Order: sequence, then C-alpha cells, then structure tokens
Amino acid sequence: MLIAILSSFILSAILFFVGKFIKGKWSLMLTILPLFLFVYFFFLLSQGKEAYSFIYEWVPALGVDLVFRVDGLSLLFALMITGVGALVFAYTANYLKGHHYLDRFYAYLSIFMGAMLGLVFSDNLITLFIFWELTSISSFFLIGFNNQDSAARKSALMALGITGMGGLALLAAALLIGHVNGTYSIQALISDGSLLMESSLLVPIILLIFLAAFTKSAQFPFHFWLPGAMKAPTPVSTYLHSATMVKAGIYLLLRFSPAFGEVALWNNTLLVVGGITMLYAAIQTLFHTDLKSILAYSTISALGILTFLIGMGTEAAILAALTFIIVHALYKAALFLITGIIDHETGSRDASKLAGLGKFMLPVAIAGGIAALSNSGIPPTVGFLGKDLIYEAALGQTFLSAVFTAALVITNILLLYAGFVVGIKPFFGRTPPEFKKVKLPSPLLYIPPIILAVGSLAFGLFPSLLQNGILNSAQLAVVGSEIKSTLKLWHGFNLILLLSSITIGSGLLLYFLMSPTDSKLKFINKFKGISPKTIVEKLANLFAKLAGFYSNTLQNGYLRTYILIIMLYFIALIGYPMFSNIILELDYSELLKLTIYEVSIMAIMVISILVIVSTKSRLTTIVAMGVVGYSMCLLFVFYSAPDLAMTQFLIDTLTVILFVLVLYKLPLYLNLTGKRVKFRDGLVAISFGIIITFLALMVLNEPAQKEVGDFYASNAYTLAKGKNVVNVILVDFRGIDTFVEIIVLSIAAIGVFGLMKLHIRRKSSSE
Repeated sequence: MLIAILSSFILSAILFFVGKFIKGKWSLMLTILPLFLFVYFFFLLSQGKEAYSFIYEWVPALGVDLVFRVDGLSLLFALMITGVGALVFAYTANYLKGHHYLDRFYAYLSIFMGAMLGLVFSDNLITLFIFWELTSISSFFLIGFNNQDSAARKSALMALGITGMGGLALLAAALLIGHVNGTYSIQALISDGSLLMESSLLVPIILLIFLAAFTKSAQFPFHFWLPGAMKAPTPVSTYLHSATMVKAGIYLLLRFSPAFGEVALWNNTLLVVGGITMLYAAIQTLFHTDLKSILAYSTISALGILTFLIGMGTEAAILAALTFIIVHALYKAALFLITGIIDHETGSRDASKLAGLGKFMLPVAIAGGIAALSNSGIPPTVGFLGKDLIYEAALGQTFLSAVFTAALVITNILLLYAGFVVGIKPFFGRTPPEFKKVKLPSPLLYIPPIILAVGSLAFGLFPSLLQNGILNSAQLAVVGSEIKSTLKLWHGFNLILLLSSITIGSGLLLYFLMSPTDSKLKFINKFKGISPKTIVEKLANLFAKLAGFYSNTLQNGYLRTYILIIMLYFIALIGYPMFSNIILELDYSELLKLTIYEVSIMAIMVISILVIVSTKSRLTTIVAMGVVGYSMCLLFVFYSAPDLAMTQFLIDTLTVILFVLVLYKLPLYLNLTGKRVKFRDGLVAISFGIIITFLALMVLNEPAQKEVGDFYASNAYTLAKGKNVVNVILVDFRGIDTFVEIIVLSIAAIGVFGLMKLHIRRKSSSE
C-alpha cells in the first residue's frame, strides 16, 4: 500500500529529470501508472468487504504513523481517483501534445493523484492533514499552470487561499481530537468517541471540520473559488473539480459521520449549508454561457446535494450519497472532457453560439448525449437510479420531508437544463459558418468520454454491478451494515417515479423554452457587488490595507522605532503582572558586604551613563560607552569569571574601534529630536530599567534551581572530557546551536564582504 501511494510521488520526481523524453508520443505511457493502481485497488476490493490496515512507523513518539486503512469508502474514492485519473492521463497526451511544459503538468497530476490516495486511505489525522494540504498545493500549480495568464494566477491564489484556510482548520481539529481522545486514529474516534462527546471542545471541533470540508468541497459561501478554477486546462477541471479534489470534503464528512452523526449541530448544519448550496448553484447555471462555468456551478450544486444527503444521516440517504458520488463522477468527468474537445477543436466554449457539431464529431456527440441523460436522471442510465435513491431518501425523512423533496426536485430540474446545454445543444441544430471546418479529433480525446458514458449505461442497466461491487462495502464502512434492498432500475409506478417524471418533464420544458444568452449573464453580473466572492475580495483588500498601515507605522525602517516598540511591548507584557503581584524580601545586610572596588566601579558606570545621555559629542559618547563596557569586565574579574571578562573586553574594544571608524564618516552632529521626543524616550528607558531591576531582584528571591547546573558540572568531564563547563556546553552539549550560529555569522560575513567588494568596484569604475 505504501508503494502504491508513493509511486505517484516517485513518478513526479522522475519526470523532473527525464521529462523532456515524454513530451511526444511517449507521454501516453504515463497512463500505465494510474491504470495499474486502478487494477490493484480493484483487486483489493475483490478480496472481501472486511476492512484492514497497513501500518508503517513514522513519528511514533508523537503518535504519528502512516496508517492506511482499506475499507469500502476508501476503495470507492481510490477507484474513482485512479480510474478517472487513467482517462485524464491518456486524454492529456493529445490535449496538451507538444506543450513545452507537458512533463511538468504530468508531474503535478501525479503529485495530486498520490496526495488524494494518501488522503482517502489515511487513518491518522495528522497524515490525513498532510495529504490534504498536498492536494491544495498541487491543485494550486495545476490551476495556475498557464502562469503567463494573470487570471489563472489569480484563480490559483484564490483556490489556495480558501482551501488552505480549510487545511488549517483541519489541523486544528486534528490536534483538538488528539488532545481529547488521546490518539490521532480516526477509527479509534469512530469506535469510541465518548470522551469527545462529553468534551466542551465538541462544538469547536465540529465547526473546524465543517470549515475544512466546506472550503474544499466549494460549499456556500466558500464556493466561488471553483468557477475561478476553470481557468485551468480541461484535464485539470475534469480530474480535480468534478471527480476527485472537490469530493475530498465530502469524503471527510462521510468518514466522520459515524462519529458525529447523532449530534444535532452536525446534521442541521449540513442540511442548511447543503440545501443553500445546491439551490444557489443550480440557479446560477441558468445565467451563464461558458460551458465550463455551467459545469462548475452544476458541480457545486451536486456537491451541495451530497452534503444535504449526508446531513439527513439515514441509511437511505448515505446510500443515495454513495451512489451519487459514482454517478456524478461518470457524467461530469465525461462532460468536462467533451467541453475540452469542443474548445480544442472550435476555440470556443460559448453555449449561445455552439451548434451542429454532431455532424463532424459523432462519437463525441454520442458520449455527450449519454452523459447528459445520466446527468438528467433519464433511464436507462445510472443517473436515473441515483436520482430515485435521492428522492427515496428525502421522502423517508420524518421531518420536513416535503420541503426536502421539493428542494431536490427543483435542483434536479435546473441540473437537467445545465446538462442538456453542455451535452446536447452544441451537437444539434444548424452549424454556424465559423464551425463548418471542424474535424473529428484524435481518438485519445473522444475515447475517454465514451468509456465514461458506457459506464453510465452499464451501471444503469446492471445496477447489481455497483451494489455487489463497491456500494455494499462503502455502505458497510459508513453505516455499519450492507444495503438492505436490491438496487434496480425499475421499481414500478410509485411516488418516486412521479417525481422523476416531473423532474424530467419540467427540465426538458425549461431547456426548450430558455436558451443561454449574454443578456442573462449581464443581468446576473449586476448583483456581483453582493456576491460572496466580492465580499471576500473586499475583506482581503481591507486586510492588506491594515497590514500596510501596520507595516508603515511600526516597521518604518527606523531602528529607533523598532527599539521603542520592543521596549513598550516588553513593559506592557512584563510590567503589569510583575507589579500587580510583586513580592520582594531583600536582605539589606548583603549591601554591607560590598567592597570599595565594587562601589567604585558602579559609580564609574553611573557617571559614564550620565555622560552618554547628556553629551553632544559623538567621540565622548563612544568613550563613555567603552568605560561602561570595561567596568563590566572588571566586575566579571571580581566574581571569578575571567573567560567572560576576556570576551567582554574583546567585544568592547572591537565595538569602540568600529564606532569610531563609522562615525568618522558621518556628517556633523545634528539634533533631530525635540524635547517631547526626548522626554518620551527618557520615560520609556527609565521604565524599562526599573522593570529589569525588579526582575533581577525577583530572580534573586527565587530559590536556586541547580539541577541543570549540577548535571553539566558532573558530566562535563566524564562525557565530553572538558574541564571548562561553559566551553563544554557550547561545543558539546549544545554543539548544534553553536554550529548554526557559526554558519549564520559566516553567511553574514560573506554578505558584508560582497557588499563591500561591490562598493569598491563601483567606486573604481566611477573614477
């Protein structure tokens, strides 16, 4: 299993070195990997319905292991990821044939495929989060693949920002679950979540999971990144935004449903958010003319239906959701691929202009027609079976079943219209003059959607293939029991058949009465100012302005400002708690033990400091600072620290010399601060000094903790063979810290040397 998941990452790494050799006809060979993985996961499915795990130690000290659990739900998504992935890999070989960065594109696709497989098989919350974020990062590169296009770059950043926010929420939820449950195992949470149910953190955890799932699966109001992601090449839209990535959030909700399915907040929120999403997005399909935009909003609506079904929480609703995942992957991937073919051959995706292409692209038209029928829930496609299961789940609700059913019927009517606009309309009618030279594309382009269309027909005619194959196992993984009734295409004359007839009849009537036009798009654009996307963009701009104000105010390039802010923050952070609970018990008899040498040195330091703050001569200031430094050297000598005294002596000597050399080149002394600024600086300095003084006195009041010092003293010679404890600590016990510090200093020195050399060259060239 580990090899199966990592193989995609290995392939992407290899492509960065040998990618130039596969930019031609050899790129088709890359399809072997997802096809092999599909066969492997199908083999795992055939082994039985019992779940089992593959465990690989990773960071056992933190409870983070690579635990991959194989059950019906993970295999359902794995087969979808690799099956659609194999078709997309083959399709890409011709769609992007000759592209300069074809190898890079395949590398990104491979990373994404591996990340999705790792996500759906992970049984550890931390590894789930890692793979979750890898899907966001790889999708960022895929959406922005045409990086010369500013719109593509903007869409990629938007998608990464929204889904990345959800990733952070997932990490927070994982850490909270691990804190409450004592383990990051998902199965441990599902099998015994009593600690979590009784915890005060239950509501925050559920809300964080919602944020992760809703952002990834484009639920309202986070849906707007998905239509923008249509700037990506069609293989990306097919793979990520119809079949796999956007369903990662759905997978997360299904995986956690056994744990949270009895919580009212879980079910009610999913019903509300899913219901709003499916209706809002379905209505949006009426106003757009770009085929990919129509597919994007219909995808959002389908994801809303899935969220809505999971919110119902019944066995019938879960079965309907699992079936619809397969149904949607088959017809939506086919429609995206067909849209790519149309765009590839005609250079247009405008539904108001496309017509009559079936004369030139008959196989594509057949695939599009079958996909549109499945999208519309028309027999004998599997879409009809999926729609009936959805209606059956809604009618089986004990609360608001009529409202739920009505909402789903309206949504499906609108989705039928969208499916016919994309899959039927471009191929029928009179061909516009500009499209009369269109030719049938390469079989590599139209065979993948034909395979998907055949799948929609086969599973519709023989639903037992689904039930006995994957649905029973997936249902068992989510609800703990297999499907109780036999799935079949015909259930007789009943209310569900009536609802299906109303849906199909109303959808067809809407399709024939209403056609996509630019005027409808202009109308809907009038409301762009109150759309979630515009609101988020305005908030982002406001945040950027606040960040700019903060940076320009606090990080304005003046060292004086930086030091002032640091001191004020320190005073506020330390001063209030210190003086609100200060306890000092000083032994004043200790002051009588001071020698004349110590008192004299302290007096010299005080006088030198007064000279520093009062003199107007730079040279005098430097000399006085040197006196303070050398006085500290003498204190170190008196207190038996000659090594510290020598270090201080060298540093102060070097500092004085450097200051003199630098200040020698500066202009005459200028007084650039007024009395008010001086008073402020003096007040801050005095406050800072008082806090440091009291802090030192409070430290003296605390009992000495000598365990660490005793450890170093007793082990310095025995372990490191050194008698100087300080040196042993720096070189041996904390040798890595010292080594890193040396590296930092070396880098800084090289940088300074480079700047000086550049300055010398410029000076010599100017002369």
